[in-house]
Amino acid sequence: MQKYFDAFINSFRGTIDWTWKSILFDVPWYTNYFWGIILLSVLVWILEIAFPWRKNQAVFRKDFWLDGFYIFFNFFLFAIAISGFYKLLEVLFLDLGISVDTLSLFNIRGWSPFLQLVVFFILLDFVQWFTHMLLHRYAFLWEFHKVHHSVKEMGFAAHMRYHWMENLFYKPLKTFAVMILGGFEPEQAYIVHFFAIAIGHLNHSNIKLTWGPLKYIFNNPVMHLYHHAYELPEGRKNGVNYGISLSLWDYIFKTNYIPEDSGLVPLGYEGDDEMPKSFLGQLVHGFHFKSKNRAASE
Repeated sequence: MQKYFDAFINSFRGTIDWTWKSILFDVPWYTNYFWGIILLSVLVWILEIAFPWRKNQAVFRKDFWLDGFYIFFNFFLFAIAISGFYKLLEVLFLDLGISVDTLSLFNIRGWSPFLQLVVFFILLDFVQWFTHMLLHRYAFLWEFHKVHHSVKEMGFAAHMRYHWMENLFYKPLKTFAVMILGGFEPEQAYIVHFFAIAIGHLNHSNIKLTWGPLKYIFNNPVMHLYHHAYELPEGRKNGVNYGISLSLWDYIFKTNYIPEDSGLVPLGYEGDDEMPKSFLGQLVHGFHFKSKNRAASE
């Protein structure tokens, strides 16, 4: 038992230490997620102010500060809180004879660094697309995902407004994807992570951006706005446009939907007025529910 306790405490302390060093600029600048996400958020916010898609939307839109707090909570505070548990599970699996190479299907370590990053990015994005679809299709998952869909005005920080339980749904499947690659995560994985965060910020921003012909590959604000639409097309009541960074999966699996691009689309879901307005209320939302939803029960 002492081994498990030590693994838990060391991982917890290590995450706190890394976060604190990041705040003090005591880590390599290209791996500094703390200041990196702040800089990225400011840059996208400036673009929203300079080139607003919905021109009648306030600079400090509805729930601006709530969503801003979610950035720090989900990306740092919760990551610190849960880090010990993930390490505990890793040690437990090793004791059961399950290592990162157990589920390995192929090995890409000998490939060029660029190709490794591309494969890593595509595989993780597909896993996230699939997980996102599950959040919409199963009622008990949708209850947690409702927090994200309670956004009534879109802006960059809405990207990070999601229930902490979603971390517990995404993380195991993403870990499974890495194990398929032989437990491989490229040394330059921070590039993939920052790129995915940037795409996510842009997708939720008040900027009209479609990427031209690349819209069939990369997700974009116009496409993602309809993911958050209050009214969904007939026969697609579970949702549309599940793409995270890539729109590719939606076009492949026929879940794409962009009827127009005015940006004047009511957002939310039926019964969203019942969602708690405070962070603490949203923190516990979903554990005791009796709701109308557009998930699998419909």
